[in-house]
Amino acid sequence: MRRTFQQYLLFTFRSIVFWILAFSFMIIIRYFGIFEEKGVSILPKYELPLLELLTYVSLSSIPFGIFYAAVEFLFDRYLAKNLALGVVIFAKNFIYLITLIFLVNIVVEYTGQILDVELIEGNGWWRTNKTFWSIVIYFIVASLVFSFIKIANEKFGRGVFVKMLLGKYRKPQEEKRIFMFLDLKSSTTIAEELGHYVYSQLIQDCFYDLNTIVQKYDAEIYQYVGDEAVLSWKYARGIKKFRAISLFFSFQEKIQSRSNYYQEKYGLVPQFKAGIHGGTLMVTEVGSVKKELAYHGDVINTTARIQSECNTYGASILISEDLLSDMNLTEDFSTKRIDSLLLKGKAKTVTVFSISKNN
Repeated sequence: MRRTFQQYLLFTFRSIVFWILAFSFMIIIRYFGIFEEKGVSILPKYELPLLELLTYVSLSSIPFGIFYAAVEFLFDRYLAKNLALGVVIFAKNFIYLITLIFLVNIVVEYTGQILDVELIEGNGWWRTNKTFWSIVIYFIVASLVFSFIKIANEKFGRGVFVKMLLGKYRKPQEEKRIFMFLDLKSSTTIAEELGHYVYSQLIQDCFYDLNTIVQKYDAEIYQYVGDEAVLSWKYARGIKKFRAISLFFSFQEKIQSRSNYYQEKYGLVPQFKAGIHGGTLMVTEVGSVKKELAYHGDVINTTARIQSECNTYGASILISEDLLSDMNLTEDFSTKRIDSLLLKGKAKTVTVFSISKNN
């Protein structure tokens, strides 16, 4: 809960900053007379200082930024899963429009009091006012930009989108990262029993539950491959507070907390297995259509091989010795040496350990 609240505060801060910049940019453009609509050119006439005007706009943007963040956060967390995308977009924009009308009324009335002029005529002035509808159109465009940045940040990982814009990954870059291959146990048997349609719903539900906790452990979703999810961390971030391990057990607890739901809907409670490994590899942009970041190197292959050994040793989670030694696990966890394995395609053996959480 604390982590969720922190995420909300961070998202709210970003929303406030974005809308202050967005509306300030609009005011600067209109202040210098690019548009000559009635109600806008009056500002230079009364010589209201630009800095003072921007202060008023910034102050009015703060409550809107807070409200915008609250709506986005609530929709993403509680409603987006169960509503069609078109319904979500329509509902959000309807709420924003009502809020925008309310806030613009306040701002215009307050500005009129400062300038000692009547800027509006009647309560329904906004219906036919060109300036207001230009603000609405600007807001819609700005909102789409905000959503695009948010989606891109979620797609590529925190801070990666900006680096891609700057061209950092146009050429391969070396990074040290941790990877986790997370796979549904007995997936083939379950798929045969449920059928492909219901099975797809099961995977959808499982990964939705996974998505509710990935930010808590600073994880990035690299790929979804069938019934498998590939997660990634920057090395230092993944070993800090052993997040790369804690996420797996938190995901197990999340599934168990909804066991009644899974049992009633699917007749089973899904269980997952995972392989974890870390090291240095290359990351670069690939493709011109559906462009994405790709990781190349032995770390990826080794992690996949470690995960494939879970069934062999009846383990839920296996981790390489090198990564485990950097984790400095507390007494909350127990480890057991499995073996030094000569994994398929490897010339050297890799020592792996199983991990369990103490109650």
